[in-house]
Amino acid sequence: MPADHAHDIHSPTWDPAQYLRHADHRARPFTDLLARIPDLPARPPGGVPRIADLGCGPGNVTVLLAARWPAARITGYDNAPEMLDRATVEHAGPTPGGGQLDFVRADARTWTPQEPFDLIVSNATLQWVPGHTGRFADWIAALRPGGTFAFQVPGNFSAPSHRLMRALARAPRWRDRLGDVLRHEDAVREPAAYLAQLTGLGCTADVWETTYLHLLHGPDPVLDWVKGTGLRPVLTALADDPEARDAFLAEYRTALREAYPAGAHGTPFPFRRIFAVATKEA
Repeated sequence: MPADHAHDIHSPTWDPAQYLRHADHRARPFTDLLARIPDLPARPPGGVPRIADLGCGPGNVTVLLAARWPAARITGYDNAPEMLDRATVEHAGPTPGGGQLDFVRADARTWTPQEPFDLIVSNATLQWVPGHTGRFADWIAALRPGGTFAFQVPGNFSAPSHRLMRALARAPRWRDRLGDVLRHEDAVREPAAYLAQLTGLGCTADVWETTYLHLLHGPDPVLDWVKGTGLRPVLTALADDPEARDAFLAEYRTALREAYPAGAHGTPFPFRRIFAVATKEA
């Protein structure tokens, strides 16, 4: 979920319902990330663990943090009003374990913690934040000794779903309107680069990648998937021209059908993800 302002070319307007149409598949990387996050630093008696979910979106995975740390005070940060509204209505308030869950508007490009955190986690957000690695030092500095910074980002920018989208946006018919709305080379870094930076900041780092083979169902399921995430900048740029939007979608749909043919049991959709868990020295 984006952390930049709506209508910025790198931060489109968002549709929580569309995003959540594939919530089961989208949550899988977060649960895998969560499984590798160590226990939080010990607190004195009565101390409340403090957790930040940076780019919380509609809050559907933020609640998993409350399940893992029931007594924690957890704040989800995002800069998409549509997502924050959904998260607040559905998830804000006291948690069953005695903790608290709230949601606050913040921009990941500039967010600097104003208090110590035990855990700062970010799920599928940092690819929307240009130069996000430049923010790591501030975030890690805000961790309590023994605290953890953990994130996962998509590593699929060379996949057909993205290559075809970029190629179409640069085609003569579309490049004047769409030529600068999609990012690629600087969106995320390779695992080795994240490892080098996080260890250079004094953390013990666990960095890995996984390619999920999602089996999607329904008509044009890959198009339906990217409508919730990667295609949002295009849909935002063409929002005032439904005819052009539909024309772009028709061309893109045709290309996706060829790149991701449906099988007997669904449409296989390979999706590479990059993960990092960095723990500050105790």
